[in-house]
Amino acid sequence: MATTRDYYEVLGVERGVEVDAVKRAYRRLAMKYHPDRNPGDEEAERKFKEAAEAYEVLSDIERRRIYDQYGHEGLRGRPGHDFRSMDPTDIFSMFNEIFSGLGGFGGGGKKRGRSRGVARGYDLETQIEITLEDAFHGKTAKVDFTRLDVCDACKGAGSKEGTKPAKCSTCGGNGQVMQAGLGGMFRMVTACPQCRGRGVVITDPCPECQGSGRVPKRRVLEVEIPPGIRSRQAVAVRGEGEPPAADQSPTGQGIRGDLHVVIQVQPHELFGRSGDDLHLELPITFTQAALGAEITIPTIEAEGFNLSIPRGTQNGRQFKVSSKGLPRLRSGRRGDLFVTIKVEVPTKLTEEQETLLREFAKTEDVDVQSESHGLWSKIKEVLGSGDETK
Repeated sequence: MATTRDYYEVLGVERGVEVDAVKRAYRRLAMKYHPDRNPGDEEAERKFKEAAEAYEVLSDIERRRIYDQYGHEGLRGRPGHDFRSMDPTDIFSMFNEIFSGLGGFGGGGKKRGRSRGVARGYDLETQIEITLEDAFHGKTAKVDFTRLDVCDACKGAGSKEGTKPAKCSTCGGNGQVMQAGLGGMFRMVTACPQCRGRGVVITDPCPECQGSGRVPKRRVLEVEIPPGIRSRQAVAVRGEGEPPAADQSPTGQGIRGDLHVVIQVQPHELFGRSGDDLHLELPITFTQAALGAEITIPTIEAEGFNLSIPRGTQNGRQFKVSSKGLPRLRSGRRGDLFVTIKVEVPTKLTEEQETLLREFAKTEDVDVQSESHGLWSKIKEVLGSGDETK
């Protein structure tokens, strides 16, 4: 293992998260630090390989269990990949199922794009916050993000206008080189480290894209958020990701990746949420609890709802109001609203209220605190007793 950093910290996830969350976190970091998007940036490549190492452990149930119990020491000596010496393309081929299973990372793997005949661009991921009311009604949300796109100045070629790339001297223009394997017993063909598989090198780079053929461009879209969506669910917008990588398709021809808009529902000041059900804590007075009451409670909709509180209701009792929760994402069927009673005891009483309560306490045959004469009465008593001793 190459890194000593906590794997959960590397991926930015909490302990105990599901494997799908680990996959999403790795995909996000892989897109951010992939060398194709950070040419010549050794730190980005290091973080890219570090994320791959963290994913390899946390996505495996047994290795994750050992890591959670013993940390890095528990994995020492166990089978694993040395990502420090691996080419990023080979890492992508290892984790190919992640990107196909979650919408596809597309052009991240050079071999995959070429073998299919059609190059595919990177998927992108962005996050927006919505209110609980938005999750109930659905909404049209504005999404503002930045993606790498074909450079307009050089049309993706990477060379300054009027110039052309030169044939790579390392691979002779083939884009691949032969390397000796373990102990020289076998040979393997890999992408050329000089031209990264393109077969050519940029000798006079375009001043707009610095020879990469891609430039960051801002994009603003309107995305339909369906009713009932939950936090960490995503809305996929097809074809709004990035074009194929420059080494696959300099002009960007092929299939664009997708944009995944991850939803975060903001906490509500009144309602808690559990799946499609809502939870409300309803404060009532002890007299309402004892005698019963008809109370109008708020709902996620505009109108309120009358809830009958029976006599003798105890603190913590829960009432279920059917079909007053959130709609289910696919069927639209409503969840339920659960109302939990919280009996509040007054902190201040008028003299009349205290007198009535003391009379009531006599009927219960219970001991209560003696009547308070107030702070100033106590001070006067103390001062008065002091005068008598003089």
